[in-house]
Amino acid sequence: METAIVYYSLNGNTGFVASEIAEKLGADAIKLTPKKAFPDSGFKKFLWGGKSAVMKEKPELEPYEFDAEKYDRVIFGTPVWASRFTPPLRTFVADNADALKGKRFAAFTCFSGGGADKALARLRELLGADLDAELILIDPKDKPSDENAAKIAEFCAALAE
Repeated sequence: METAIVYYSLNGNTGFVASEIAEKLGADAIKLTPKKAFPDSGFKKFLWGGKSAVMKEKPELEPYEFDAEKYDRVIFGTPVWASRFTPPLRTFVADNADALKGKRFAAFTCFSGGGADKALARLRELLGADLDAELILIDPKDKPSDENAAKIAEFCAALAE
């Protein structure tokens, strides 16, 4: 099964996990980059990111390569903002709605606070589909642990079945 990992990473945690999963599954990693960057530190980071997620904004993205015909499954990777997935994923899904029909999905989240379960539920709702596998990690790049490595391995094993 050909797999694409479509992700947005603000501080590197989600990008770190996307790279780990891509290596283990032999998947292609597709990084989403908004044309106007979100603040990455301080109070503005939480204010603007949270507001954008709550308001279901769809920021314009830098060009990316995604040939939907090539993939059977798409894994989404996202930080959790205000118990929601990030706006760049919303843009990607809207821009590729027809191309995503009939695909299989999985997702992983990286966060420091809470709300990952709600973020995944909202992503399932947007996709109108169940997820083959879900992975929730707390700061995996910034706070590496054997537990996080085991969770990543279990997630990949579940997708390889």
